[in-house]
Amino acid sequence: MTGFLLAVFGVCGVVRELTDGWFSFMGATRFLTENVWFLEGREIFANIVIAVLGLVLMIVSDRVEKDGRKT
Repeated sequence: MTGFLLAVFGVCGVVRELTDGWFSFMGATRFLTENVWFLEGREIFANIVIAVLGLVLMIVSDRVEKDGRKT
């Protein structure tokens, strides 16, 4: 579930940056990209990284069984 939310927030953030803030739905990553000084000017990159981390988290969680053993 967490991976899915990260992926959705990242994609929404990319769309928001590409439309100059017009698409503000679920702009939770705006707080990260506007308030962290080293991300200034790199908002699209940061949102892409958030989306990719969400996808990776979903893939890894599917490959690991609930009791901790790998499949």
